[in-house]
Amino acid sequence: MVPTLSDLACNSYLKKKNMWGYRLLGIMLLHFRVIFSLSSAKLCSPEESFALLQFKNTISMDASASSHCDAAVTYPKTKSWDKDGDCCSWDGITCDEMTGHVIGLDLSSSWLLGTLHPNSTLFLLHHLQKLKLACNDFNGTKISSNFGQFTKLTHLNLSFSYFSGIVPSQISRLSNLVALDLSSDIPRTKFEQHTFNNLAKNLTELRYLLLDNVQMFSVVPSSLLNLSSASLISLSLGNCFLRGKFPIDIFHFPFLRQLTLSDNRLLTGNLPKSNWSSPLRILDLSITKFSGKISDTIGNLRDLKYLDLYACYFDGLIPNSFWNLTEITYLAFESNFFSGQVPASLSNLKQLTVLNLEDNQFSGEFPDVFGNLSKLTRISLAHLNFTGQLPLSAFNLTQISLLELSGNQFVGQLPYHASCLPLSHLKLGGNFLDGRIPSWLFNLSSLINLDLHDNKYIGTFDQFQQSSSNPNLTFELPDLTSLDFSSNRLSGTVKADMFSNLKNLEYVDLSNNNLLSLTTPETVNFTLSKLEVFKFSSCNVSQFPDFLRTSDNLVELDLSNNELTGQIFQLDQWPYLYFLNLSHNFLTSVERISSVELRHLDVQSNLLQRLPFILSSRIQFLSVSDNKLAGEFPSSICNLSTIEYLNLSNNSLSGIIPQCLANFDSLSLLDLRKNQFRGSIPQIFSKCYDLAALNLNDNELEGKLPPSLANCGDLEVLDVGNNKINDAFPYWTATLPRLQVLVLRSNSFHGPIYNNVPSIKRPFPVLRIIDISRNGFTGLLPARYFQSLKAMMHGDNDDIDPDYMNSAGYDQYYSMILTYKGVDLEMERVLNIFTTIDLSNNRFEGMIPKEVGKLSSLKLLNLSHNILRGHIPLSLGNLTQLESLDLSSNWLAGEIPVELTSLTALSVLNLSFNQLVGPIPQGKQFDSFQNDSFIGNMGLCGFALTQQCSNYEVPPAPIPEEDDTSSRWAWFDWKIVVMGYGCGVIWGLSLGYLAFSAGKPRWLMMMMFERHDAKKMRRIKPRPQRI
Repeated sequence: MVPTLSDLACNSYLKKKNMWGYRLLGIMLLHFRVIFSLSSAKLCSPEESFALLQFKNTISMDASASSHCDAAVTYPKTKSWDKDGDCCSWDGITCDEMTGHVIGLDLSSSWLLGTLHPNSTLFLLHHLQKLKLACNDFNGTKISSNFGQFTKLTHLNLSFSYFSGIVPSQISRLSNLVALDLSSDIPRTKFEQHTFNNLAKNLTELRYLLLDNVQMFSVVPSSLLNLSSASLISLSLGNCFLRGKFPIDIFHFPFLRQLTLSDNRLLTGNLPKSNWSSPLRILDLSITKFSGKISDTIGNLRDLKYLDLYACYFDGLIPNSFWNLTEITYLAFESNFFSGQVPASLSNLKQLTVLNLEDNQFSGEFPDVFGNLSKLTRISLAHLNFTGQLPLSAFNLTQISLLELSGNQFVGQLPYHASCLPLSHLKLGGNFLDGRIPSWLFNLSSLINLDLHDNKYIGTFDQFQQSSSNPNLTFELPDLTSLDFSSNRLSGTVKADMFSNLKNLEYVDLSNNNLLSLTTPETVNFTLSKLEVFKFSSCNVSQFPDFLRTSDNLVELDLSNNELTGQIFQLDQWPYLYFLNLSHNFLTSVERISSVELRHLDVQSNLLQRLPFILSSRIQFLSVSDNKLAGEFPSSICNLSTIEYLNLSNNSLSGIIPQCLANFDSLSLLDLRKNQFRGSIPQIFSKCYDLAALNLNDNELEGKLPPSLANCGDLEVLDVGNNKINDAFPYWTATLPRLQVLVLRSNSFHGPIYNNVPSIKRPFPVLRIIDISRNGFTGLLPARYFQSLKAMMHGDNDDIDPDYMNSAGYDQYYSMILTYKGVDLEMERVLNIFTTIDLSNNRFEGMIPKEVGKLSSLKLLNLSHNILRGHIPLSLGNLTQLESLDLSSNWLAGEIPVELTSLTALSVLNLSFNQLVGPIPQGKQFDSFQNDSFIGNMGLCGFALTQQCSNYEVPPAPIPEEDDTSSRWAWFDWKIVVMGYGCGVIWGLSLGYLAFSAGKPRWLMMMMFERHDAKKMRRIKPRPQRI
C-alpha cells in the first residue's frame, strides 16, 4: 500500500517524537547513573582516612581514661573506624557535603589513652573546623604548637584530657575561633602574658573562653579587657591564680552571660555601683577577695539564674532590689559579712532550688517564707545568729534534701507530724529547740545525716521505738551514716540492739547527756562494720560497749567522764584506731592497745597503777595524769619518738627524768608536775624547737635550770615552781619571743633578776604572768623590765578575744598555782587576758619603779615581804584593771596616794606592816576595805582603823571620768573564786573574766550554776571508792 501524504506527514511526526523520547530517556539514564555513582563513591579522601586510622593506631582505648568526667555516656568512638568504610560515616566524624573533607572531629569521652605526639597524623586534617578531645587521658602531653595549623578552626575543646605545659603562642593564630576550652580538673597548663595578649587581640570572634585551672600567674587582669566585648558570651577563669584588681568594665560587656572567677584567692574587685544592665545568667565570684557592698543596680540583672559569692569579703545590707531577681535558682552568700535582716520578700524568688546564707552577720528573726519556695532542694542557714521561732514551713517542702539551720538561736519544737520528706541531711544543732524528738524522723528512709546536738531536747530513748516485733530496734534508717544527739537532756538507756539496723552508720555522738546510759547484751548478733567514730562521753555509762569490738573500722572512741570501773582487757579488734579517750572514769587497768595507728590516748583521771601496753610507736598525744602511777619514769615512753603532748602529772612517779626525752623532736608539751622526781633537770632541750609548755612544778628537782631551754623559741609556759632548784635568775628567759607564763616560785633562786645585757633589746615582749615568789632574789626592781612588758599594757584587752590558754592542736588547758591572801589556789584554766606579777617573799630593795603604773591591764600585783622603801608611786593609780594589790611587809613610807581610790576594780588591798602615815583615803573601793588591809602602820589613821585622824584633814578622793573599762570589770567578786574552790578548783577565778567580760552574759551565768548544781547532784550517787 502506498502511503499517502498524510501518512508521510504522520510518520515524520512519529519519528521526531520518538527521537526526543529517546533523548529524554538517555538524559534520565545518565542522571541516575551519576546519582548511583556518587552514592557508591567514597567521599572521604584516602589521605584523611589514612590520617585518622593512623591516629587511632597510636592511641589506646581504656574506659578509665574517661571515668573522671561527668559525661552521661562514654564509649570508644574510634572502635567503629574501619579502613574499608567511608570515614565520613565513622563515629565522631563530620565531612563537608560538597568537598568530602573532614571538618569536624568529636572524640570527647572516647576512652582515649596515650600520648598525642607533635608528629601525630591528627595534624594532617587541615580542613578541621571543630575539634573536641575533651574527657580523655593524654597522659600529660604538652599542648602542641601544631594546633596552630588548624587555621579554619572555630571550636577547640581540649578540656579535662590531662594536657600539660605552656599554652603555645600558635594558639593565638586561630583567628576564626568562636569557642576555646582548655579547662582541667587541676592546674596542668599555663598561659604566658604575651600569648594571652595575642589571643585577645587576634581572636575577635571569640564568644566562649573557658580556662578553668589554667595557670595565669603572669597574666595581668586588666589584659582581659582586650577580649572582644562585642562577641564574648562566656568567660570562665576558675582557679587560674589571677591576682590584682579585676577590671570592673567587664561586668558591662553587652552580651556576657557567664562570668566565673572562682578560686582566685588573690583576685580583688568590686561589683558595679551604677548603670549595670547585663544579660548575665551565671555569676560566680566564690573564694576571691571581691569586697564592698552590693548596690541597688544588681536588680537590673533580670536574667540572673546562678549567683555564688561564697567566701568573699562583701558586707553591708542586701539591697531591696535584689529580691526582685525572680529567675534566680542558685543563691550562695556563705562566708561573707552581710548584715541586717533577711526580708520576707525572699519569698519572691520562687525559682530557687539552692539557698545558702551560712556564716554571715545577719540578725533578727528569719521570715517563715518557705511555703512560697516550693522548688527548694537545699537550705543552709547555719551560724547566722537568727532568733525567733524555727521556720516550720521548711518541713513542708516536698523536694528538700538538705536542711541546715545549726548555730542559731531558734526556739520552739519540731512539728509533731511530717511525711514524705526526701531529706538526706537534717542539721539543727546549736539552737534552743526543746521538747521531745518526734518519731517521724526515724521514718525518713533517705536520711543520711541527722544532727540535733546542743539543744534542749528531753525524753528517754524508749520514745523512739518503732518496731513492735523487736522492742529494742529503734532506728529504721538504712542509709544513715551520721547521728549526733550530743549535749541535750536525753535520759534512759540506749540498748546496743537499737543500732543493729544501721548498717551504714559511720559516726555516732550521744555525749553530754548525763542521764543517758548504755548497755550491751550478752550476745551480739550484729556488726556495725562501717562505724568509724563512737562518742559517748559525759553520760552515765558503767559498762564497756563490747558490741563495738566487731567494728573493725573504728577510728575514734570517746567514753570519757563516765562511770567505767575495773579492768579493760585487750583492745585488739581495731587495727585503725586513731583516737581513744577513756579519761575521767574509775578504771584500774587498761591492759593492751594493739592498734599500730593509735595517735591519741587519754586515760587521765582514773585509778591506773601502770601504763597500758601500747603497740603503736607513733603516739602523738599521751595523757596519764591524775592516776596512781608509781615507781620510775615508764621506760616504754622512750620508744614514742613522735610524741607531741606528754602529761604524766599528779602521780607518784619518782627517780630521775630520763635522758631519752631528748629524742622527742616534736614535743610541744611536757607536764610532769606533782610527782616525786629528783635530781637535776637533764640537758634534753637542744632540739626543743616545737616545745610550747614545760611544767615541772611540785617535784624534788635540784641543781640548775638548763640554759639549753633558750633554744625553745616557741616556749609559752615555763613552770618549775615548788622544787629545790638552786640557780641565779635565768636571764635567757627574757629572750624567748613567745614566753607568756614564767613560774619560778618556791625554789632557791638567788641574786639580782636584772642583767644589763645590750643584746636583749626588748625583754619579755609577751609575758603576762610572772611568779618568782619565795626565792632569794635580791637587788633593785628593774624598771627596764616593767617598760618592756607590752602584753600588760593593752588597756582593757578589747582587741583580744577572751579564751583559755591551751596546747595548740589539743583541747588541753594550761594551769598554774596562784597565791591569794597567803593561800595557794590552783587555777586549772588560765585566761589569755589574765595578767599577774608576784615578786613576793624575796629580798628586793629600793623603790617601786614608777614604770609599774604603765601596766594598765595588770590584774594582780604582789610585792609583799620584801625590803622595798620609799613612797607608793602615784602612777599605780593608772592600773585601772587591778583587782588585787599586796604591798604588805615592806618598808614603804609616806601617805597612801589618794589616786588609788580610782582603782574601782580593786577587790583586795593589803598595805599592812609598812611605815605608812597619814589618813586613809576615802571613797569608792576604799570604803569596803577593813582593818586588816592597813594594820601594822603606826602612823596611819582613818575610818578602817581604831586610830582616828584628829590632826589630819582627809583629802577628797579625785573624781575620775566615767570609765567603761573599770566598770566592766567591777563585777568581779572573789566569791566566784570561793565558789570554784568549794567545788575543788578555782575555775571561778579564770572563768569569771570570760563569763562577764561582755557584761554578765546570762547564758554563761546559767551554764556556771547549772554545772555547779549538776556536780552536787552527781555526788549524791554512790560511786566506787578510790583506792
